[in-house]
Amino acid sequence: MLNIVLFEPEIPGNTGNIMRTCVATHTKLHLIKPLGFSLDEKYIRRSGVNYIDNCHYTVYENWEDFISQNKGTMYFFTRYGHHPHSDFDYSNPNENIYLVFGKESTGIPRSILKPHLDTCARIPMTDKVRALNLSNSVAIVLYEALRQQNYLDLLREEPHKGPHFIEDYEGE
Repeated sequence: MLNIVLFEPEIPGNTGNIMRTCVATHTKLHLIKPLGFSLDEKYIRRSGVNYIDNCHYTVYENWEDFISQNKGTMYFFTRYGHHPHSDFDYSNPNENIYLVFGKESTGIPRSILKPHLDTCARIPMTDKVRALNLSNSVAIVLYEALRQQNYLDLLREEPHKGPHFIEDYEGE
């Protein structure tokens, strides 16, 4: 099972977008306090649209609370990682895999990262930016993990307008 972990997220719009991505991918979300917003805020609702009611998430008091309740393989995403995110093997759908992302302003604390140097990853990018947007980073890494798992039970065809929506177009 794939899990997204947000360590002390600060921006409600990012968390709302991530909640929507988690609903779209059957991924559980773990939120570690303190949160920089209330989960009731309109910004969460705006970014998550009406999908967040279907988001399976848990809120934890702190890192220790999260660790005490969750076991599995953890990957940490930081600009200081020495491996590209795509170098890791996320392919086992029966393994509890946790993709851990830090707060927007400072990332994941070094005290958490240092014991896990072998599972710290970086999304490759130029030296022109410090980091990508948190919700974009989550989507990039999560879809790499899903690709390695052959997208499991995710739909490959558009379910509402049918698989031949484009082919059936006859022009204006």
